[in-house]
Amino acid sequence: MDKYEKIIGMAKRRGFLWNSFELYGGTAGFYDYGPLGAMLKRRIEDIWRKMYVIEEGFYEIETPTIGIAAIFDASGHTRGFSDPMVVCSKCDHSFRADHLIEGIVETPDALPASEIKRLIDEHGIKCPQCGGTGTFGDVSSFNLMFKTTIGPGAERVGYLRPETAQGMFVDFEHLFRFYREKLPFGVTQIGKAYRNEISPRQGVIRLREFTQAEAEIFINPTEKNHPKFSMIEDTVLRYYPASHQRVSHPAHEDDGGIIELTTRDAVDRAIVAHEFLAYHLVLTHLFLVRVGIDPARMRFRQHQPDEMAHYAVDCWDAEVLTDRFGWVEIVGIADRTDYDLSSHAEHSKKDLSVLIEYDTPKQVERIAVKPDMGVIGPLYKGNAGKVLAALKGLGEEDLRGDEIKIEIDGEIVPIPRDLVEYETVIEEVRGERVIPHVIEPSFGIDRIIYAALEHSFSEELVAGVTRNVLHLPAEVAPVQVAVLPLLTRDELITPSLAIAETLRENGVFVSYDDSGTIGRRYRRNDEIGTPFSVTIDYDTLGDDTVTIRDRDSMAQIRMPIGELAETLRAMIRHGFSDAATRHNQIF
Repeated sequence: MDKYEKIIGMAKRRGFLWNSFELYGGTAGFYDYGPLGAMLKRRIEDIWRKMYVIEEGFYEIETPTIGIAAIFDASGHTRGFSDPMVVCSKCDHSFRADHLIEGIVETPDALPASEIKRLIDEHGIKCPQCGGTGTFGDVSSFNLMFKTTIGPGAERVGYLRPETAQGMFVDFEHLFRFYREKLPFGVTQIGKAYRNEISPRQGVIRLREFTQAEAEIFINPTEKNHPKFSMIEDTVLRYYPASHQRVSHPAHEDDGGIIELTTRDAVDRAIVAHEFLAYHLVLTHLFLVRVGIDPARMRFRQHQPDEMAHYAVDCWDAEVLTDRFGWVEIVGIADRTDYDLSSHAEHSKKDLSVLIEYDTPKQVERIAVKPDMGVIGPLYKGNAGKVLAALKGLGEEDLRGDEIKIEIDGEIVPIPRDLVEYETVIEEVRGERVIPHVIEPSFGIDRIIYAALEHSFSEELVAGVTRNVLHLPAEVAPVQVAVLPLLTRDELITPSLAIAETLRENGVFVSYDDSGTIGRRYRRNDEIGTPFSVTIDYDTLGDDTVTIRDRDSMAQIRMPIGELAETLRAMIRHGFSDAATRHNQIF
């Protein structure tokens, strides 16, 4: 049994994860979060909110999970949001074609359909479903969005959103006014997204319904220095730049291409394009370590030019090393430039540019165009307004000659030269209009949860017995404290229940457990990641003290009941050892 099977087995047994619709046989790509899994998920999301909403000051919004077709036409999803698919001629099962060649090339999802087909044939890849004599046909494109209709019948086409981002872009005008029309600003959203995966076969790594936590940071395209960069410039990250990657190398290895640099060095050496992008790589790193990802098994891999998303000019994936799946992307940090706002402006016919005011006004020379609208109006009728707008956008070179040519609705329209006058004027300009650029960190919460479980899981031999332990950070652990009477006797159960209630009143999430021996209860709580256990014994009845046991070290301290809630809150924030040192009562 490999580590993945052990973790999924534990997760199902202990109430972290269950296969969805299991009563009816289940369906791939869907998981339920049980009581412990749902709590773990909320804690991770809350930490994300603390960092991005409270500390960064990026307000959170909530937009519909269904979008009208026009949104996804503008974003490019209806055209290009697809995966390569092949079908077995024998069993008629569909597969994601690039997954069939994983391990042959490092980035199979970057290859064209013809190359994927060539590699499938060249390596004699058989159908994983039937393993028979069937052949794979040509590689086709399969759009991953779930399509639906809005209203009765087929009145209006809609789609379940494949990402949370588009709702934030569509709300840009409202958000810009909310932020008092100043850049930069950020907005966040945590919610469900949907992708109709062809053949999900990696458990919680590849789901059809999943949770994203995304931030869209709108910045001035001419100012990419981050105001807080000096606070993180000495942070060392593990970078895997595109220039260090070999396309032919297996995906689960890094061929020694990882380099460790301070953030300042990464920017100065142009490994990371600018400070805003680098800042959010660091913020991603800090978040992932905080929720339980092992930094030694994490890297930031830059996308190759041929795998870059259509909206991005640069993109880095936070990847974690897993036991079964190798390196897995759990966060993408992209410089989306002005792609989204420009595209939505074009499709909606709305101006989404913003005015960036100069520190001091500038004297600018420009061409003032003066069309004879008394003639142009009647001559061009309904197109007169478009003619006027096009003429005012011309430069001096365009206005020379006997005839002026402009483009209206894709057609070239000639304008007689004698109908247009122009002159050079000097005017005071207080600012310029720009389309903001966007930096987007996009977190896959479900993948992060699995990675945190795997990275924190260990099997340890204690007195000849194996104990399974989830070394989750205390602020992430689903259950923070277990209250355990030493024996299941009324004289110990009564004060134990009272202590548990007091801790709950003080905001500590407590599990009360009096089933089985104290050793079995310790092991049960170790396996679900409970960082601290409070044991009530017969000494408690005499001196009002209890024992706190640390999950990781199994060390214990004795503590007065009156100090228990405050001490446990401190332990959850800062760890067991600090509190133990203060009391100097380790035994």
